[in-house]
Amino acid sequence: MPLRSYRRLLLLCTTLCLFPLAGQGQDTIPQGVRVGLTYDPSTRPGVFVTAVSGEAGDSVRAILARDLDFGDRLNVISADAGPPPTGRFNYELYFKLGASAIVQASVSRTGSLHVAVHDVTAKRVLNVGDFAFNGAAPLSAGWRMAVHRASDEVERWITSVRGIAATRVVYVRDQRLWIVDSDGANLTPVGIGGTALSPAWHPTARYIAYTAMADDGLSVVVRDLQTGQGRRMPRLGGSNFTPTFSPDGGTLVYSAGDDGTDLYAVSAFGGGEQPRRVTFGRGTPTSSPTFSPDGRKIAYISGRPGHPEVYITDADGTNAELLTEAPSGDRPYRSDPDWSPDGRAVAFTSQEGPNLQVMVISMRDRRIKQLTGDARNENPSWAPDARHVVFTSTRSGAKQLWVLDTESGRTRQLTRGAGVARQAAWSPRMEQP
Repeated sequence: MPLRSYRRLLLLCTTLCLFPLAGQGQDTIPQGVRVGLTYDPSTRPGVFVTAVSGEAGDSVRAILARDLDFGDRLNVISADAGPPPTGRFNYELYFKLGASAIVQASVSRTGSLHVAVHDVTAKRVLNVGDFAFNGAAPLSAGWRMAVHRASDEVERWITSVRGIAATRVVYVRDQRLWIVDSDGANLTPVGIGGTALSPAWHPTARYIAYTAMADDGLSVVVRDLQTGQGRRMPRLGGSNFTPTFSPDGGTLVYSAGDDGTDLYAVSAFGGGEQPRRVTFGRGTPTSSPTFSPDGRKIAYISGRPGHPEVYITDADGTNAELLTEAPSGDRPYRSDPDWSPDGRAVAFTSQEGPNLQVMVISMRDRRIKQLTGDARNENPSWAPDARHVVFTSTRSGAKQLWVLDTESGRTRQLTRGAGVARQAAWSPRMEQP
């Protein structure tokens, strides 16, 4: 349908929304009672976001629509919204637009975002919810995060899968740490006052661990993002790097050593004990640990075969085994493993021909799939939905962060600007403070 026809239909809908269809009810379902539309799973249900009333309503609508689009599970219908709807909906008109669901939102004077999702086929409200701004000014970081949380719940109400809009990505640009929202907005430097590499998120998203570079070598630091305070972890030799938190947040594992490195585990928040050795590489480089979601296993990189490959081991260091086989070509190289949040796969970087590419290996049958093919691609990190990954790519000419939907193959650029963006880590979901 041409855009002009969409606009005419929406104008008609706005007028007729005041008058219910014959025999049509308007039942409101309490939050949490019913989740998910009924639709063909081979298609993406169409969603229309109506105009939003209240302060900064246009920005709210734009963020909601963009978040739902970036989730890749819904087809957001682009058309003029017209004025905010009032009264009862004429669902047949939205059905003609291709909408399976309608998202209706308003900003209240008390400082919250009220959202209702309508099931077009059932002609009723699917679910409702309120999301507090907690005093945050419109378009501020906290205000935007509240809208992102609303988007994630809307996606859950419609598809039964929670969205990933209320997440952030920490990464390295010119040896400094930066954090950006999942939609590319709200870019913020992490004021650590020095050179940093290989950041990792704590499961609460309150802390990050990273590698700090100094004249006396590499150290691992855990920083509280709320207070700004950092604490250096015990050092074992001059090289201490690539930290990762356990799924319960209580343990930190990182690589340490001098001529060769191994993985060591220590309490993430002190206690005085010395780090416990996890791997025994016998002088070979070992690095880049990543936990399975249940915390029972660790994937990592080892140079034991004479070149870097992905290994897995039990969390206590027993039962180590090679996960990936040597790639074809004369420059075998594997790096940057990241275990998916659903436990089904490990993403990693592999030398494929002249370029590095992002790959994924199934933990069920050990089959490897190549996810990227254009330009140089590396440093994958999974989103909490175990469907999207953020990675570094040169496809735009310079190294920037891109997001890939592993199911559809759709990509979008996350970062822009001068400098090299790399070593990204996708945060857990930012819960309500």
